[in-house]
Amino acid sequence: MGKGDKKSRKGKITMGSYGVSRPRKKTKAVASTTPKAPKAVKEKKEAAPKKAPKKAAKKAE
Repeated sequence: MGKGDKKSRKGKITMGSYGVSRPRKKTKAVASTTPKAPKAVKEKKEAAPKKAPKKAAKKAE
């Protein structure tokens, strides 16, 4: 099991291939070098105070 073996780690390094014995390293997401502009903040509309529902007026008989 050496440099010529396709199934061993050393053989995969020599051949430059990947597999179970030599998995690929997961790369992290690289942040872009250009700074992003801050998002525009939407102004919230002031909500009008809610009025209580009107009660039905009682009719005098």
